Amino acid sequence: MNARAARGRYGEELAARWLATAGLRVLERNWRCRGGEVDIVASEGDALVMCEVKTRTGGDYEHPMAAVTSRKAERLRLLAEYWLSEHGGPPAGGVRIDLVGVVLPGRGAARVEHVRGVA
Repeated sequence: MNARAARGRYGEELAARWLATAGLRVLERNWRCRGGEVDIVASEGDALVMCEVKTRTGGDYEHPMAAVTSRKAERLRLLAEYWLSEHGGPPAGGVRIDLVGVVLPGRGAARVEHVRGVA
């Protein structure tokens, strides 16, 4: 595994822990289908939550939240439809797409930001 993949995996692990601490239940990680991959599929109450995780190192790189463009958001909505078709349709609480940004500074603890309902 290269350094970038290892960093991404570490960021997803931090994100999954963060979500669990915030009260979400992680249902699946790295769910794949013909349309792509969802980093984390979770539930919060009776809502389904599709989470995109972006991990960046500290420095002059763009903020992780800037990586989700309108095109990426549309793809996440399509992936949510695929997941729902494989798992019995939409839940009573609907579907939400969240973004979890993880910044790994050169020193100190990682910073995790969770934005609900980005798409």
